[in-house]
Amino acid sequence: MRKIVIIGGVAAGATAAARARRLDGSAEITLLEAGSDVSFANCGLPYYIGGEVANRSSLILASEQTFHDQYRVAVHTNTEAVSIDRTGRIVTARHTETGETTTFPYDSLILAQGGKPITPPIPGVEHEHVFQLWTLDDMDRIYAFLQERAPENAVVVGGGFIGVEMVEALTQRGMRVHLVEMAPHVMPSVEGEIAGFLTKEMQDYGVNLHMNRSVTEIREQEVVLNDGTRIPAEFVLLSVGVKPSLTVAAEAGLAMGEAGALQVNSQLQTSDPAIYAAGDMVEITHAVLNTPVRIPLAGPANRQGRIVAENALGGSREYKGSLGTSIVKFFGAVVASTGLTYKRAKELGLAVSAVVTHKLSHTAYYPGAERVTLLLVFDPETGVILGAQAAGRDGVDKRIDVISTAIAGGLTIEDLQEIDLAYAPPFNSPNGPVHMTAFTAQNHRAGFSPSVLAADLEEFVLAREPIAVDLRDPISYRASYLHGSTNLSQNQLREAMSQIPQDQAVVIISEDGQKGHVATRMLLDAGVQHVFNLSGGAISMERYARAIGYSRLQVKLLPVEPKHPQDIGTVEEETPTAVHGAINGDGPLIIDVRTFEEFEMGAVPGAIHVALDELMERIVELGDVNREITLYCASGARSAYGQRLLQQAGFVNVRNGGGLHDMLAYQ
Repeated sequence: MRKIVIIGGVAAGATAAARARRLDGSAEITLLEAGSDVSFANCGLPYYIGGEVANRSSLILASEQTFHDQYRVAVHTNTEAVSIDRTGRIVTARHTETGETTTFPYDSLILAQGGKPITPPIPGVEHEHVFQLWTLDDMDRIYAFLQERAPENAVVVGGGFIGVEMVEALTQRGMRVHLVEMAPHVMPSVEGEIAGFLTKEMQDYGVNLHMNRSVTEIREQEVVLNDGTRIPAEFVLLSVGVKPSLTVAAEAGLAMGEAGALQVNSQLQTSDPAIYAAGDMVEITHAVLNTPVRIPLAGPANRQGRIVAENALGGSREYKGSLGTSIVKFFGAVVASTGLTYKRAKELGLAVSAVVTHKLSHTAYYPGAERVTLLLVFDPETGVILGAQAAGRDGVDKRIDVISTAIAGGLTIEDLQEIDLAYAPPFNSPNGPVHMTAFTAQNHRAGFSPSVLAADLEEFVLAREPIAVDLRDPISYRASYLHGSTNLSQNQLREAMSQIPQDQAVVIISEDGQKGHVATRMLLDAGVQHVFNLSGGAISMERYARAIGYSRLQVKLLPVEPKHPQDIGTVEEETPTAVHGAINGDGPLIIDVRTFEEFEMGAVPGAIHVALDELMERIVELGDVNREITLYCASGARSAYGQRLLQQAGFVNVRNGGGLHDMLAYQ
């Protein structure tokens, strides 16, 4: 009978125990867990504190009794492994409550001790209002403290996954929350413009962000930062990182890796052939870079648990590495990542390219469409996809999963252009975010539509001194713009093309990059040699400027839009004012046929709002068929359709004014 001992009973360890039993019904399987719980959903802890998970019991996936009844696995909680005798193949463990020691012989040993949160050496970390979140016990202590003390001010130190989730939970509870992060922006693992989307959401919910800052002292009622700032705080959460639990492994003489964790081979075997390891304590291979890394995520840990169980029983399965695919949310804002980031590639000196698109999650005409930002990283020579990041409110997860799968399959951007994805109006567009990003990447790679990232804009401007042309309407432009840029409509740019020196660099800025692509092609076709589209347009530029900022460039940021947790799920009723409905007199008439929301953002002075879908219902109000009427919308497409409808109804003096930008230009 084969004896398997597993040290660590949460993600990798619990999975290994269950898998080993399914593979071998006769093996003697023992699981040692230093804590009081096994197989609990540690990723769900913040959601219980915030109230999204109502029942604590929902987080308990299995118990000692469960493992015994279902798998005949002997589970010992509150039992800490203290040493490994590799020669005699014996683990010595100590009961954390009684101090009693017990030995456990093994044929195969699986280490799944995971990691522990780092406690920074800050004066005051010992105060009773300072917490870390890693176990159910941690969660219970935090929950009880919040219930009993009802603190009003909280400081979260660390803007990674747990930090962001806890900022949401505490905001959900009505607290005033401050987030302190040493990096330039929240979620340091993602690109600046992706982080900018999350940053704006946090600011909208009233979170106070202190980036490029660190905590120097924690006092009874406040936290002191390295710049002297003092923040009121009756509750402090430390979430500055995780270190692998390596003491027992190191004392047993097992080899450590260059990434600072336990070294394993492709079969997750340590330097001792009888000992395997999985989860947060091991270093694995980055699936793109093929270098050793630590990726402390639940997904890889669980999959590694399955593999070590098989190999501990004599198998030879290989773990192919991880892309570090991850996702996090803050209320409605979702950010996800997979593979190699653009900034990491540049730090490593690799030749990579990247593009950004902002495409609706499904067809615009079907209700509920939300913009999905997708940043794609690829090899400019081969077109092989290396990484991606996504942000948005709907459909972010499935897009990042598609890209993760594409990377795993070694696909190129050309392959991605042709990948057959499901389409119906409620779910996607015929060419949805994935396809549009692949098209954009190929256009850039081929030189058909060269682009520059928001992250590289400052370097580009300082080196090339380009003419910067912003194609958005003046209202959008005034809300957020690059200082020194020129605001022109596409028609105005066309008229001014002859004035642009053919060897002068030009950067085109549009709302999301799409119209910028059209204008870039227009100028290139006209003989202007050095034209670049700002990838992702003004949206990307504003987000990057918000999250990180430029040293030399100045970008006006959009204002904060106050939000409250209790507003989630509510729908505000439209309350049109008189200007939306009154069509008086018989003089010239300007009609804005855009949606109510578009009209509210800014309109031509004196314009009347009549949405295109309401135009024929209100045709009687327009008066005489000879009345001079000008229609306009965002681009001229909807107003052209409205013009045709009125002409078919007998109106003879109807003009299509085109887009808002053109209308404002000729006012």
